[in-house]
Amino acid sequence: MADQSNVQTPVKEAPKLQVPKKKKKWIKRLVILVVIVAVILFVLSRCMSGGIQSAAGNYLPAVAQVQDLTVAVTGPGTIKSNDSYKATTLIKGEILTAPFEEGDTVEKDDVLFTIDASDVENAIKQARTGVEQAQLSVQSAQLNYDSLVRTRNDNAEDRQVKANANGVVTKVYVDPGDTVGAGTPVADILDRDNMKLEVPFHSVSAAGFYVGQPASVTVSGTAEILYGAITEISATDAVGAGGALVRNVTITVQNPGALSDSSMGSAAVGDVTCASSGQFAYGESKQLIAKYSGELETLTLHEGDRVADGQVVGEFKETQMQDQIDAAAIQLRNAQLALRNAQDSLQRAEDSLEDYTITSPITGTVIEKNYKEGDNYDPSTASSTGANAFLAVIYDMSRLTFDINVSEMDVVRVQAGQRVTFTADALDGQEFTGVVEKVNINGTTQNGNTSYPVTVAVDGNGQDLAAEGLLPGMSVSANIIVEEVGSVLCVPVDAIQRSEIPYVLVAGEGALDENGGLADFTKLEQRPVELGRNNDEYIEVLSGLEEGDVVFIPNAASSFMSAMMGM
Repeated sequence: MADQSNVQTPVKEAPKLQVPKKKKKWIKRLVILVVIVAVILFVLSRCMSGGIQSAAGNYLPAVAQVQDLTVAVTGPGTIKSNDSYKATTLIKGEILTAPFEEGDTVEKDDVLFTIDASDVENAIKQARTGVEQAQLSVQSAQLNYDSLVRTRNDNAEDRQVKANANGVVTKVYVDPGDTVGAGTPVADILDRDNMKLEVPFHSVSAAGFYVGQPASVTVSGTAEILYGAITEISATDAVGAGGALVRNVTITVQNPGALSDSSMGSAAVGDVTCASSGQFAYGESKQLIAKYSGELETLTLHEGDRVADGQVVGEFKETQMQDQIDAAAIQLRNAQLALRNAQDSLQRAEDSLEDYTITSPITGTVIEKNYKEGDNYDPSTASSTGANAFLAVIYDMSRLTFDINVSEMDVVRVQAGQRVTFTADALDGQEFTGVVEKVNINGTTQNGNTSYPVTVAVDGNGQDLAAEGLLPGMSVSANIIVEEVGSVLCVPVDAIQRSEIPYVLVAGEGALDENGGLADFTKLEQRPVELGRNNDEYIEVLSGLEEGDVVFIPNAASSFMSAMMGM
């Protein structure tokens, strides 16, 4: 039992936390909390009062006023000479002449340096000899090729067996497959369809005849009259029977079928008759002769066949000449290529000779002369030895220019001919002028923004400007005058608060103190305005303000610092 009493003893001691003592401690804590809250409220009220006054001082007043507004696009640039030339060359050698000094003015195409070119002159002589040899080789190859081609063409013509008359084949002397030599008879051709009669006429009468004139022929023994035409008149007279002068006239008629070369006849031209009769002859009676030697590959002639003059009736087998022609063509082509290579070598040598005379491509002033007569110039070792890689430097100082990069939002307002004002960082208090010369449409894009180079030509002579201190390489800040608006109502750009409808802050009731200063920024009111054109400092107000109205500009940096000081 004793043990159980000891266990319950802590439970009996719980009443030691008496209610009256707890209540007294809670009241004390409540009093302390009330005091703290009162102090905080007092401090906050003082801070709010001071904060309002401090914030009111963070607004800068500005007056809306009528003034001349000029819209400009600004940007930096670097002064450049009108043109420049850094004389250099890839060749090496001793400098023979350098007839100029630093500060001299040189004209376009003036000789600056001449370098020893004896090696290249010897190379040119050798190249010319090579061209001459190559030309002779081409001529020889061309002659050989042309000769073979002519021989082949002649052979091709001669290989063909062609009828040499109109008529009927009366005899064939060879067969296909025979080996025939040039001059060998191939066949006889006889024209029996047409008959010729050659008879004499008195020369006085024959002098009035002409080829193609109609004539009549009387066949002896039959009294048959045939009609034809004169086909030939002798050019000379002969002595006929009884000593009379006669001239032979040939008349051709169609064979009615019964005439032969033994028939006789007389003729009349108009009412003039011949002096005596003559013997008929066949229209054509020729022997076909081979013009080529070799194997007769084909022959289409048979006795009794009718052929026409020029008709191909056979062909000799072709010899192996094409291989020779092909080989000659290859030789000719190789000779032509060799000539082309020789000519190219000569051209390169002659072109390289020009590199040994260095001229100025511009008119300008010599800024640097780094080598003189007698110096050895080697561009491959100039940089490694510390020597200047440029023989000379020339500036065309007739005028100065510079480029400025204009953003894609502003470049649409820039055009050639607009006035430009600029200052140089190194020349305090001096302002220069120029004009936009070119707007380059080849823009450069970086980080999603595109800018375009605009070239400005500086007013005045470049040498005079240099004498005033404006030198190539100087940094400048430029204003491109894109528009001169004139007198308009303006406020500072910073006074415009941007939103769906732009507005300015103006003083409302209770915002100003008795001296007109801003006492309570919370009483500022928003007034919508309609805006026009602007430059970097001022913006045109089309409506919403009148001249003399005061607007307030938030000074963000000052407000932030004041808030920090108040805290």
